Amino acid sequence: MPSLRKIFLATRILLLAGGPLTAPAAAASFDGAWNVQIASTSSTCGDGARVSIGINNGQIASNDGMMTASGHVAEAGSIRVTLTSGMKRAVGSGHLTGTSGSGTWRGAMCSGTWTARRI
Repeated sequence: MPSLRKIFLATRILLLAGGPLTAPAAAASFDGAWNVQIASTSSTCGDGARVSIGINNGQIASNDGMMTASGHVAEAGSIRVTLTSGMKRAVGSGHLTGTSGSGTWRGAMCSGTWTARRI
């Protein structure tokens, strides 16, 4: 029985250490539609793009048919997002306020900045 008790205790510790599985309610203050302007630091990577993302309860989930966005917004507004289009993938991070945001992104061969405005 001691080994069963150890397994139970270890499982409980892991679950508690992981924290809540959902985003904090305060992250919901960023919910809604956002327009994001993406700029590249290199002219060989293109002039940039504009994408729309949706945030629901702090979770980013958008798919406009050409690009998929996923990620999360923390309670204080820090954001991590992944954009995928076919084989291309870029990861961005930054900060949102109530109506705007900005940050940086990096892909396999390119990098740059982004700005966002709530719609």
